[in-house]
Amino acid sequence: MVPDSEFIIHNAAMPVSPARQAAFRVLRRVDAGRGYAVDLLRRDDVTRLRDADRRLASEIVMGVLRWRGELDFRIQQLSGKPMTYFDPEVATILRMGIYQLRHLGRIPRSAAVDESVELTKTARKRSAAGLVNAVLRKCKPPATRWAEGAANLQEPEAREALRRTLPPWLLERWEKDFGQDAAMALVAASIQIPPTTLRVGAGQREVIAKRLAGDGIQVEPGRFSERALIVRSGNIHATEILRRGEVIIQDESSQLVATLLAPRPGHRVLDLCAAPGIKTGQLAEDLGRGTLAAADVSAQRLRTMKRLLRGHIPPIVKLDCVRLDATRPLPFAGTFDRVLVDAPCSGTGTLARNPEIKWRLRAGDLVRLAEIQRRILRNALAVLAPGGRLVYATCSLEPEENENIVENVLTAMPECRLVSQDELAGAFSGFSGLFDSSGYFRTRPDLDGMDGFFAAVIERANR
Repeated sequence: MVPDSEFIIHNAAMPVSPARQAAFRVLRRVDAGRGYAVDLLRRDDVTRLRDADRRLASEIVMGVLRWRGELDFRIQQLSGKPMTYFDPEVATILRMGIYQLRHLGRIPRSAAVDESVELTKTARKRSAAGLVNAVLRKCKPPATRWAEGAANLQEPEAREALRRTLPPWLLERWEKDFGQDAAMALVAASIQIPPTTLRVGAGQREVIAKRLAGDGIQVEPGRFSERALIVRSGNIHATEILRRGEVIIQDESSQLVATLLAPRPGHRVLDLCAAPGIKTGQLAEDLGRGTLAAADVSAQRLRTMKRLLRGHIPPIVKLDCVRLDATRPLPFAGTFDRVLVDAPCSGTGTLARNPEIKWRLRAGDLVRLAEIQRRILRNALAVLAPGGRLVYATCSLEPEENENIVENVLTAMPECRLVSQDELAGAFSGFSGLFDSSGYFRTRPDLDGMDGFFAAVIERANR
């Protein structure tokens, strides 16, 4: 593990802007496997920056991660050297510099180059400062601003650049599974800034929207979830309404997955793999009265979840937080009327939100994850009560983690069945178009403007 001291920026003659210092620290932590960018950007050393610096730091971090494959191609083209030639710190600084030069037209060229050189010195890589200067001074902006959107996908330069933003093995998979045009649309969606979506209390959408407008936050209703508000402008993170927990940041597709469970008052509900607890809070609100067991393998994540859920659990819902390994037989004496399996997965449906996933993921990880998912689903079905409902969900686009898992497990459990498209469309008319002919719930970033989720609704027959 890389110690925090490795991320310290040291003093130099020419100051480096706080935004670029913060972006460098976050990117180095991400590369060292020390967290996800979306979480690291919420650390105090970033959030206490001036608003303009905070926004620039976030834009550089997320832009570098989304475009990293294309940025590395440009670095190698301009330097004549493979990426393995560069020290990790220097590679990060070059990516930051080229991202600013090619994608952020409002940044003065001199600022992007000069501060990158100074950042190289303050990162104790002074001997590489000349190389950084030479590479960045050779970098030219694209002929057109295709980098700011997917409007010109048919242009050869844009198309090839976009292809490089995804690891080749994953692009090949998507072209095979979805076709070339759909794969390119997915790639284009993965480098866009996804919307911030809020979940509000039942029947509170209009009231909350008016209050947010008073804080300068413009929102609009979600397309499918009755509790979703999509932020179109304004800094939601600066509002008291978010700090007090009156709204929860939760993608609309995630809200719909929890809605599929449809708990009723008095039910016993199990939320397996529950941390960080966003869906747990939604299930508690929907349940209203009953018992909710929230389980996770990590004691630390459970502690964090309990803290975040404080004040969000209705007083007549009994919440039990349980540490367990869901790949092993579950330790519960009784059964549950409702079970949510939000399975650990590759996360390929969330690349716009968590772009580092594509650089960490390997093809072999899908085989490893599939075995974990099969075990969890089998164990979860074993504690599902007769007449009960289980929702198996992932934020993956890969069939090995989705329908293949469900079909494999249900083959050995004839007492459990997949709920049909017609039944689900009737029960959830507001988003009936998101169920395919087999009854699987699917969303895709390029088609639906939200994270890519898969869900299967399974019921056990009454004895």
